[in-house]
Formats: sequence, structure tokens, C-alpha cells
Amino acid sequence: MKIEDLSKQELLDLVKAYESKKKYGLVWEEEKTRENLEKDGVQFLPILTEFKKKRISTNESLPSNYLIEGDNYFALNLLRYTHSGAIDLIYIDPPYNTGAKDWKYNNDYVDSEDSYRHSKWLSFMKNRLTLSRELLSEEGFIACAIDHNELFTLGILMDTIFGEQNRIGIVSVVHKPEGRNQEKFFGTSNEFLLVYAFNKSKANFNNVVIDEELKERFDLEDDKGKYRLKNFIRMTDGKYSLRESKPHFFYPIYVSKDLKSFSLNKKAGYAETTPTTEKGVERTWKTTKETFVKLAEQGDIVAIKESHGVVLYEKLRENQVIKTHWIKKEYHAYHFGTKTLEEILGSKQFDFPKSVHLISDIIKLMTKPNSIVLDFFVGSGTTGHSVLQVNKEDGGNRSFIAVTNNENKICEEVTYPRLEKVIKGYKGKSGNIVPGLGGNLNYFKTSFLKKSLNADEMKIRVTENCVDLLCFKEGIFNEEHSTSDSYKIFKKGDKVLGIYNSFDYGDLLKLKNDLDNYEESIKKVYVFTFDNSGLNPNDFLDWKNVELEPIPRKILEIIGELYA
Repeated sequence: MKIEDLSKQELLDLVKAYESKKKYGLVWEEEKTRENLEKDGVQFLPILTEFKKKRISTNESLPSNYLIEGDNYFALNLLRYTHSGAIDLIYIDPPYNTGAKDWKYNNDYVDSEDSYRHSKWLSFMKNRLTLSRELLSEEGFIACAIDHNELFTLGILMDTIFGEQNRIGIVSVVHKPEGRNQEKFFGTSNEFLLVYAFNKSKANFNNVVIDEELKERFDLEDDKGKYRLKNFIRMTDGKYSLRESKPHFFYPIYVSKDLKSFSLNKKAGYAETTPTTEKGVERTWKTTKETFVKLAEQGDIVAIKESHGVVLYEKLRENQVIKTHWIKKEYHAYHFGTKTLEEILGSKQFDFPKSVHLISDIIKLMTKPNSIVLDFFVGSGTTGHSVLQVNKEDGGNRSFIAVTNNENKICEEVTYPRLEKVIKGYKGKSGNIVPGLGGNLNYFKTSFLKKSLNADEMKIRVTENCVDLLCFKEGIFNEEHSTSDSYKIFKKGDKVLGIYNSFDYGDLLKLKNDLDNYEESIKKVYVFTFDNSGLNPNDFLDWKNVELEPIPRKILEIIGELYA
């Protein structure tokens, strides 16, 4: 039977049958392992509340850092509004699903006897990774630590969410060089780091050297920075280094008497040189003619007169090929993770923290000086510590968002105290005084607004509870004097934030007059409205130098979903 002979219903049945076939990829019992959190989210709207008593401020000019206590699923949903497309690096160290009751799912620990262990873990990770992708900038990266237990499934899952074409690589990190001595077969000495870009074509690593031993080889310096010299002749023994294999890479270069000028054309007073070794073997140059010209123009070709003639060298800048096998001794998790944390807190209060040096190197490699770094499995706070450390080293203004639950009071008694101490300075367990790294920190908790009977009532409750969320979004927290209870004004540096959190618009003129006092400031005002279409710009034509925003669009969308 031909397709054109089938009825509409038969065609629909055929398509349905085709779509039901198992496709290549990851398949698990997703429906049977649905999270209760998702169900709860239908009945409750998450919000953020700041605990102002825990606020730390050492320098008002520095960006705000955030510690969020609560389930990361709801925190990520809130970040979809506040930081969509704004995160340059996500680093996470999720539960490894070893079967050793190291994480909870639907309020129960998952152990090795659970027949749905892998499916539960995949459902758990899928929900969070899917949300996290919305937060990455176009040039952003996500780096996920994992061990062998879920390496293969996580790889397929991340291929699905972020795209196989955006996979950067899988790094083996040696965190326990001596290996675990209690294992029957291999003594595991490494973990893995799965790295993906939001868009591989737009992402780039920084030109940094994270291998200190290699760094010593860059022993020369010019106005562009440190470099080392490498022969411009391709000296490897492969067949493609020989003239007959790549004849277009064999061409004469003419060098002036003072060795400072180069030409591809024969010129009077210029000496000819070709990619021929001291022993007379005709090889090739490392690049085409076009690339050579560019290198020469930017000053990255050096000519040196040696015993057998003029030799050309390329300046290799202080960078390196980033290998997929990371073996620095500073990555040792016990010495530079566990012991570091003990030194800060005075006793062991957290199992298996990562090395500060490991995460610092990831930050150096994948962020810009003003990047935002997110860790929604932050644990003891190593990622926040590392961001502050890198800023101290290179003068950057990176900021971090750290999310953790408070199981066993980890957020209150481990994460926050650690960050507080590294910011302010502390006396270590060994008695040494460690100066603070500086920075600011705001402590938030996720909480919930129960679903109201109607949408308008819900919007009123949102307006009453959304001020902290908007301050979080804008990074402005210092409240100024306001002449009305209908609005609040906040200021940081030259930025002013106004939040009109009432549906009685009688005090809008008062807000305008208060804002007029901040003549040279950059002003942004949120005005809450029942109207999903937002504000009428014509009502605010006489508001000078003010950017207006309606009730947060994402929140309106959520409310719309609740009452659909």
C-alpha cells in the first residue's frame, strides 16, 4: 500500500507508531521516577527572601555574590528570570550516585538496592541541567564533575541537553594519586570533568597557563607579554613535515641584513632561507604564506643568525594546549580540599570537598574578569572561595551564585561560615592569620507562596514578596529613605532602583519626585500592574532618565500557568 492511499487516521497511526520506536540515546523510567518537587511547583510559587543579618560587605564598589539556601530546582527556576543568558561558567559537583546513600530523591535516600537508582538520578539531573542551559551566555561553559558510576549516562544526557556538537571534552582529574586502597580491582585515582559550551563556535578558552612547570618555559618577554621561541620549521618526524608531502608549505622567505624585516619576494640585500634543516633535509614551514605574513606583521617571527645560516623562530605566547589529563599535585582533594576546609573551619565538617586550586584553574581558563559563575551543588563553598581567590590574583571582578540545601545544616554551619571567613580573614586551625580576600555576600533562602484562589489575589501576594527578588536581579540592596509605603528605593554607586509594589498608583508622583533627587544616577523602576501587557509608556513621558519595567514577565508567565 502506498502512503497516498492511506486515510488521515491511518497516517496519524503510522506517525505515532514511528515516534514510539526506541531511538538511539538515553532511555530510562522517567515517568515512574517523577520528582515530587515538580508536583509541588504546580501548587506553590517560589520566591527569594534575603536574610539581611547575614549580609557581608567589605567594598561597595565590588559586585554582589549570592548564597542561596534551598532546593536547587526552585532556585534555578528563579534564576531563569534574574540571570537568563548571563552566566559565563557553571561548575557543578553533583551527587555521584554511588549507592552509598549520598543523596535524597523525593525525600528518601537512594541506595544501591534501589532498582530505580539510575533512573531517579537521571530524572534529577535532567530537570536541573535543562534549566541551567537557559542561564548560560552565548560564550558560556558548563563543567560537571563526576566519577565512573554515572559517567556514561551523564555524557549522553549532556549530549542531549547541550548538543553533542557543543561537547568540548572529557578531562581526567587526578585527585588521589595514590589510589583508593579499599577497592578490589583498580585503585581509583581520578575523576572526570565533562565540559560543554552553550555554543562551541563562539566559545573560547583564555590564553592562560595552568601548568606551573610549563609556565617556566616562557622565559622571554616583550610588550605583549611572555613567550618562548619555537623553530618555524616543522621538525616532527611525520610524513607531512616533508617537502614532498606538503609542497605549498615549502617556500623561500627573504630576510634583511639586520634580521628585522621579511619578504616573500626576492629583494636586494635580503638573504634567502628555506625550511631546510642543518643536515640538509627539506621540510616545511609551519604555516602557509598568508599566515606567515600575519605573524610577521604582528611581530611574532624572529630571525636569528646561527652557524649554518639564518634560522626563523615563532614566538609562542604564554598559553598552552590544554591537555585532558590534569595531574597537578594541587588538585589532590585531601591535601587541598579536606585539609584546606579544616584549616578554615577548625574541624572536619564536610566530606570530599574539591581542591580550591582545581576550581580556580577552571575559572582562569573559562571566564572573563567580569564573569558570573554559578554552582548549584556548591556544598562546602569551594567554588565561591575559588572565585574570590582568582579575583585576588588577577584583579578581576567576577561574582558567584552558590546554591545548596541546608541538609544537616550544611549551608548555615559550613558554606556560609567558610565564605564569611575567606572574605573577612580568619585565624586558621594551625594558628596562622589568613587575610581576607574581600568581597560582598548576600544570603538568600527560597520560600513559597501558596496558590491563591484567583490570579489577581496571587499577583497582589507576589508584589508583597518580590522586592528581594528584584534587588537580587539588579544587585542593589542599600535601601534609601522613601516618602511612601507604596514603594522602595535602593542605591549602589551611581545606580538607583525603584520598586513600586502597590496596585494603588496614587503615590507614583511621589516616587517620581524622590527619583528626581538622584540627578546623575542611572535609574531603573519596577511598577507592578495587573495588566499582562505591562505599562503604558505615555503615562511616564515626563520621567527623566528612568528605565521602566512592568511586573517581572517570568512571574506573570508562571502565574498564567497556575491559572490556565
